[in-house]
Amino acid sequence: MDSAPKKRKAESDERHDGGHKKAKGKKKWDTPRRGAEGRAIQAGDTGIWATCSMKNEAKTVADLRDLFQEYATKLYGTGETNEASDDSDAGDDIETEIQKELADIRKPTVKPLFTSIKLPTQCLVFFKTRLPVEPVSFVQRICQDTADGAQPKNCRFVKRLTPMTAIEKATTRGLDAVAKLVLAPHFHGPDNAGKKFAIRPSIRNNKEFTRDGIIKTVAATVGPGHKVDLHGYDHLILVEIYQNVLGMSVVGPDFDKLKRFNLDELRQPSSTNDGPDRET
Repeated sequence: MDSAPKKRKAESDERHDGGHKKAKGKKKWDTPRRGAEGRAIQAGDTGIWATCSMKNEAKTVADLRDLFQEYATKLYGTGETNEASDDSDAGDDIETEIQKELADIRKPTVKPLFTSIKLPTQCLVFFKTRLPVEPVSFVQRICQDTADGAQPKNCRFVKRLTPMTAIEKATTRGLDAVAKLVLAPHFHGPDNAGKKFAIRPSIRNNKEFTRDGIIKTVAATVGPGHKVDLHGYDHLILVEIYQNVLGMSVVGPDFDKLKRFNLDELRQPSSTNDGPDRET
């Protein structure tokens, strides 16, 4: 008489365990959404940081996308859209038309020149860029035009633009790699002797790096034969560290004259209190 209840209990336990196994098996097949890795800042990227007024990140992304596309068309003669040309002949039969449509569907999608990356930080946005866009000269052209009187459309919430020539993981090895890649064309070789330079690091949401440590590493990579000059520099080295990524670029001596690439300030009347950020 005691065996029947035990058997029913065992069957109940098996069903219970089986349900757990099924749930675990179902969870095992969960995968990231397609293209999710492309929606994050990664080593090997180039791009442009932008700051903006609080609670206007979405508007800033939309405005900058339009502005960037306008300048990409102006500078490189290229657009984001990839419209197919209508080259069909009137004499083509239905089967040929179907084959052409299938071929168009199978064509790989052209990656956009600018891809916005959603960040969990207020007042900060980031755009990945791809060739032919060169972030430093691209941003400098926008800022120079603004300084000369051009008024970017609908960019009233945009503050500072910071171009990044190369990006790596925020590690000591990553900083070394980025420094060697970015600094070599400006400081190494017989044609680059005797340059005056300054370094300006910016650290956001990262406790692994210190300002002094960054400056020491970057200055060592610059190498001998060059001189630190905080205000009369030939080259200014920008280092941006955000969470687990870091980027670097080298800008010219007009950086402070162009209000440190701050579009909002470039649209305003000149101010007497316009000293540069603390630097080395």
